[in-house]
Amino acid sequence: MNKDRVIDDVKRMFDDPAQVAERLREQPESYEVTPTEDAVIAAARQQRHEAVGDGISGLDKVAEGREEDITEDERFGMEAIILLTGRPAIFVQDGDFLTPPAEWNLLNDQRAAICAALGRVGRVEVRGHLDLDWVGTAWLGGPHTAVTNRHVAIEFSQADGGRWSFRPGMSSRLDLREEMGSVAPLEFEVTGVIGVHEQHDLALLRVEATSPDGQALPDPLPVAATAPDSVVGQQIYTVGYPAWDGRRNEPEPMRRIFMDVYNVKRLQPGQTTGLAQDRPALRHDCSTLGGNSGSPVISLDDHRVIGLHFGGRYGIGNYAVPLWTLTDDPLLRAGAVNFQ
Repeated sequence: MNKDRVIDDVKRMFDDPAQVAERLREQPESYEVTPTEDAVIAAARQQRHEAVGDGISGLDKVAEGREEDITEDERFGMEAIILLTGRPAIFVQDGDFLTPPAEWNLLNDQRAAICAALGRVGRVEVRGHLDLDWVGTAWLGGPHTAVTNRHVAIEFSQADGGRWSFRPGMSSRLDLREEMGSVAPLEFEVTGVIGVHEQHDLALLRVEATSPDGQALPDPLPVAATAPDSVVGQQIYTVGYPAWDGRRNEPEPMRRIFMDVYNVKRLQPGQTTGLAQDRPALRHDCSTLGGNSGSPVISLDDHRVIGLHFGGRYGIGNYAVPLWTLTDDPLLRAGAVNFQ
């Protein structure tokens, strides 16, 4: 863990660390609505309570200018508070998101527009894969077009001359639910692969217009045709299906803090942090995990998609394809992506 980064993140995300510490003292569980309660959740709750307590002490020291006195446990606790309140991953149920932490009350003011976006993001399910039942996130970006990552699409498709096709014995569908407590999927068959981008981690899928039970595919999300006013500090959110990946993400304590609940739809707010210097990518700090591959990065200003998340690691940085740079791209034109 980069010690200076944790303190820097606290100062960047919280205008008044002392105020955050006081609120968490008064309402220690205010940062989260627990969807279920079982032995795993109970253990996570205890671990979380202890970590947040240490983090509160660390916030006090930051507020008092005593940063040199912060212990390792307090640093870890501040990391937990950043994840739980500053950059949360909020459960989605019945097409709506649960109560956000106080730091993100502005999400409540835009609930209708956010919920409209939630319903246009789905989990990419696969049949015939030897190891996986699902491979990432995708979202509706054009009529009958779903946008995802190249590294998601190649799990079930392959190049066939100048075209792409399903791997033998494999097929895919897009489930627009897979929420916490969801009782029934809302699946649309993926009928083909429109194409896979040669330079960017991006692929377009062709999706059936109706579900097996006759429900119509929703209209696509609007995609920004122009750059945001600023690529630093733009308030955004991603929607996707964070999954545990022990190769890349945090060890057991962080798993406990996130309650070991993965693979379901979450709303993940954050900010853009600039353009990458080493690749054509937009950086952001939403709390994404494995499974968020293919998530839309959406501006809170106008709810247009500005980026396609393709990778990252908590504490180091997340990367997204800056979609406003691809308005004239032949592949996105072929998919009739909804640039506005």
